[in-house]
Amino acid sequence: MSSDIQRTGVHEMSQLLDAMRAEVDPLADEVIQELFARGQVGSANVWMSYLMTHGSAELERVPEPLRGYFERSGRLPAWVDRELLSEGQALFHRCGPLAVVALVGAALPTCYAGAQGVQVLHLTSRMETDITRRIVETAQMVVDVMGPRGLEEDGWGIRDAQRVRLMHAAVRHLVRRSGRWNPAWGEPVNQEDMAGTLLTFSVVTLRALGKLGYTPSEREAQAYYHTWRVVGFLMGVDERLLPASLEEGERLADAIFGRVFAPSVQGREMTRVLIERLDHLVPGQVFEGLAATLIRYLVGDETADLLAVPPSDWSHSVMKPLWLLGWLVEGSEHSELTARMCELFGRTLVEGLVWMGRGGSRPPFRIPDVLQESWRVRGPEERARMRGEPLLERSSA
Repeated sequence: MSSDIQRTGVHEMSQLLDAMRAEVDPLADEVIQELFARGQVGSANVWMSYLMTHGSAELERVPEPLRGYFERSGRLPAWVDRELLSEGQALFHRCGPLAVVALVGAALPTCYAGAQGVQVLHLTSRMETDITRRIVETAQMVVDVMGPRGLEEDGWGIRDAQRVRLMHAAVRHLVRRSGRWNPAWGEPVNQEDMAGTLLTFSVVTLRALGKLGYTPSEREAQAYYHTWRVVGFLMGVDERLLPASLEEGERLADAIFGRVFAPSVQGREMTRVLIERLDHLVPGQVFEGLAATLIRYLVGDETADLLAVPPSDWSHSVMKPLWLLGWLVEGSEHSELTARMCELFGRTLVEGLVWMGRGGSRPPFRIPDVLQESWRVRGPEERARMRGEPLLERSSA
């Protein structure tokens, strides 16, 4: 499989990806179709909520067809390298706040740049409320996958991957029935789009980390990529689109993005709302205007223009806040200042996720104690105490 991507020519790669736009995920799709046919969707939602709150359950209590799905979809691939998994998670432990910045500033906008794939997000979105929830839930998946023991048996990361895989199948089912899907876009949540999204969590994030002031070693980068390759397997991505090395993953990512990137009203609108929600999650004058500037910096001007991201203003978004914080000293390098500002932005963003939660009956944002302590992330109680505010429950709605 590793050599397949490496040796595939441009024409053959294009043919493979064309075919992947018509392929989906039979295992998850069959489960969703059976749940709808039995009228068990409500019951399935209850069990999914239970699993996402408690992390594990005695599978014999879970009704079919969910039980069979969880048993079959929770197995790690034969090629998994547990040492690499551990090293990839250790990298996240060291630079988690920056990885969250890379997620919201590079990975999500990259997804919005795919003019056909973004149609699914737009058709199933209530914009402001759903984008807030998507930020929180996507960040939660990243923390669960990359956190301690996240990919151990019954780990939070495995449960998240299974949930997202089933959610993709449910979206496919509902979008097809809506009558609003254009077959020219390929299948909804097809294999090419799933692979492209997965690569934003590995390839795009690793590239963004370098821009944010943390350049992983070759071994660290391969380990981080391997971890997300395993997650792709758990989420039902075709193994032909899971190349073994980071270099091959980068080639596949560039091939996919070169095919799917195009301007769209939907992609621009979702990017606009993303910027607004990030400004809401990280309030205050210190970070005013930083979200748009970061996105343009991380995805590059060509993609930023495609998404109609406002022009960069580093002098306002970085220099002024650093001066206010007492960090701007004579001789400071721009890259060092950027790294320090982005790390603080990431830590504050994680605190905002913890504070905001997901709203309604959804479980609150969950972060392991060891990561919270390592990243110096304050919980809601500490933030309220420092600000002299009463601790009130806040909703993302």
